[in-house]
Amino acid sequence: MNQMTINHYLTEIKQQSSSIDSELCSLIEMISNSCKIISYLVSRGKISGILDNVNSKNFHGEVQKKLDVMANQILLETNEQLECLAGIASEEMENVYLIPNHYSKGKYLLLFDPLDGSSNINTNSSIGTIFSILSIPHSSSKMLGNAMLTTEKDFLQSGDNQVAAGYAIYGPQSQFVFTVGTGIVIFTLDREVDSWIMTHNEIIIPEDTQEFSINTSNMRHWDDKISSYIRNCIAGETGPFRKNYNMRWIASMVADVHRILMRGGIFLYPWDKRNPNEPGKLRLMYEANPISFIIEQAGENQ
Repeated sequence: MNQMTINHYLTEIKQQSSSIDSELCSLIEMISNSCKIISYLVSRGKISGILDNVNSKNFHGEVQKKLDVMANQILLETNEQLECLAGIASEEMENVYLIPNHYSKGKYLLLFDPLDGSSNINTNSSIGTIFSILSIPHSSSKMLGNAMLTTEKDFLQSGDNQVAAGYAIYGPQSQFVFTVGTGIVIFTLDREVDSWIMTHNEIIIPEDTQEFSINTSNMRHWDDKISSYIRNCIAGETGPFRKNYNMRWIASMVADVHRILMRGGIFLYPWDKRNPNEPGKLRLMYEANPISFIIEQAGENQ
């Protein structure tokens, strides 16, 4: 069987599209290399002593685990030396990280959630890494010599501007899922050859489904319209939808979305009354935007 690697796939796509350049290909490949390292650490688990909490919280007030911090550092250090990057933003860091002046700089911005679902680490459930790639807006581009100057404002772009997005899922198999706007591809990590091998191409979310994904234990806190919708799902064949549905919830967005990508369904993480001034817990730039790009690409016949 002809086994296509990420490098081979990106080379073919670059030849077909003028909007995809060598720098973007190099960045995606390096992100996938970072995820291979994280996958190895996840597989080692308690053996490596990386599952414990550290005595700190991230910018959002969430307790950090050692693996949160390590995954963030891996993605930062393996990608900052690439000549295609101008800056990096992470859910685990309060401020954006601008590429130091002693490195060459490029036009791309990398945003990531280094370890989505890390509360599941101790239960050996699937977790993941989410990433998004943007270009520096032409309107704000400033040059210092041959290098672009980058500010925090450059990261604050609409999700429509993403040039690539994806995630890695660390489960029974480690898989790397991404799009450059030409459909969804999935690569599975072959540990024998230490390489990502394409296993799924042209992914389209199934239209027919019997599953929805939401944490129903919070139903009492939801807006009435969301509660009503879920009650109608739970009502089954005797309800208004005339169909029996199954509820699935892993508490890892990557794992829940990956199941929907393969089997169909809907994922909901709604506003609730406990924190009425917060529109929702999912972060727009690190989670909602990249996952939306993935779902959009998997919902179209390419």
